[in-house]
Amino acid sequence: MKGFTNWMEQHFVPVAAKIGSQKHLVAIRDAFIAIMPITMAGAFATLLNVFFRDLPNEWWGAGNSFVSNSFVSGIIGVNGNVWWGTLAILSMVFVFALGYQLAKVYKVPALAGGVVAFAAFITVTPQSAFAAIDLGETVLGADALEIFKTAGLTLGTADAGGTVISGIGAWGNLNWSYLNAGGLFTALIVGLVTGVIYCKLMLAKITIKLPDSVPPAVSKAFASIIPGVIAIYIAGIAAYLVNLWTGSSIGDLIFENVQAPFLALSQGFGAVIIVVIAVQLFWFFGIHGTNVLAPVLDGVYLTATTENNVAHTAGKAMEYMWTRGSFDAYVWMGGAGCSIALIIAIFIFSKRQESKTIAALSAPMGFFNINEPIVFGMPIVLNPIYFIPWMLVPIVLTIIAYAATAAQIVPPVYVPVPWIMPPVVYAILATGGNILAGVLALVNLVIGVVIWGIFVLIGNKVDLADTEAE
Repeated sequence: MKGFTNWMEQHFVPVAAKIGSQKHLVAIRDAFIAIMPITMAGAFATLLNVFFRDLPNEWWGAGNSFVSNSFVSGIIGVNGNVWWGTLAILSMVFVFALGYQLAKVYKVPALAGGVVAFAAFITVTPQSAFAAIDLGETVLGADALEIFKTAGLTLGTADAGGTVISGIGAWGNLNWSYLNAGGLFTALIVGLVTGVIYCKLMLAKITIKLPDSVPPAVSKAFASIIPGVIAIYIAGIAAYLVNLWTGSSIGDLIFENVQAPFLALSQGFGAVIIVVIAVQLFWFFGIHGTNVLAPVLDGVYLTATTENNVAHTAGKAMEYMWTRGSFDAYVWMGGAGCSIALIIAIFIFSKRQESKTIAALSAPMGFFNINEPIVFGMPIVLNPIYFIPWMLVPIVLTIIAYAATAAQIVPPVYVPVPWIMPPVVYAILATGGNILAGVLALVNLVIGVVIWGIFVLIGNKVDLADTEAE
């Protein structure tokens, strides 16, 4: 074990530290953190509508007296407005945050960086919307066709008989499907590229220089003009050429060739286990694993969460089985390693007073998924006794939760719940009030306590033997 830890400290830890401090990854991580007020507001609106609309409709049938009550319907409407202003435009908010954070790490005017990235994202977003109109046996006359044409609609016959596809290509018809979670990868790539261009040009002093007598705010704004114009025009030219050569948009190409394959890959059992193992390894060596892997956890699995949320809101089947919240709901209860299970196991099985004291001090924070006190207090970091359960417990819990979700015993997680929500309650809320999800989380918690308990008992003996030898 000592040879393994020495090798990992020599080869793994330096690489992990470099990854954790890489400026572009830091900017992406901080951008996802920055949009938490938006995701939480949208999540809260979704949760309220689960209890005011979805569950009552499921229990008492659609259009029941509770849901149709004017007061309740008003609450549902307000929640819909909040959802529209948060999760439905998540990519727009994220790309601004990304541009802002990139400018911060490059130490150039940050507000302009956010504005430039936002403008570049809108620049590459197609100005069109599409609708399928089922005409049945109706045949449109010449007058009706002329009305459609005047309205800017392009009509074409679909594969299924009686259906006409109408495309609106006028200026300003932004399709919201490009602006919600479906556009996150586009926002990430476009924001990253144009943000870096802006920052590099600022650092190269390709700017408008004003006299020192000009107020700093005005001087910074003028300095950002040339880098901003160049970055946005590069995005506009790229969008035009892609459409000219492929007939598609940058967002469509990114979705088809980057986002969809990544999301599909993320749903595989092997990918989920790799993420869990990587996070646990980082933490074992004292590195915040979830922060280091935030670009993956948030860029891929948070996208899956919000895509599920959009599908649920639209009344469609949820596409992604394993999402960002699945880790927190069933595996990282109390923090990475299912730390709340370790705390409970210490209370039950430990004979060491110092361990019980640390557990008692860590319990209030562990209840809200803050695990640093127990991880560094025991310590778990570089502790050979606890290395096996630290790695084993999350793997076992992932296998159980993945199997239960795949078997449709519990629904996929689709509500972005605040990470400080206590275990079990988190699982219920994240699945829209599903009690079986809470039961699954509770079962996993008990299993975690049992496995941790075995090694706490071993730790008792090792510690006592060491004490006697001294």
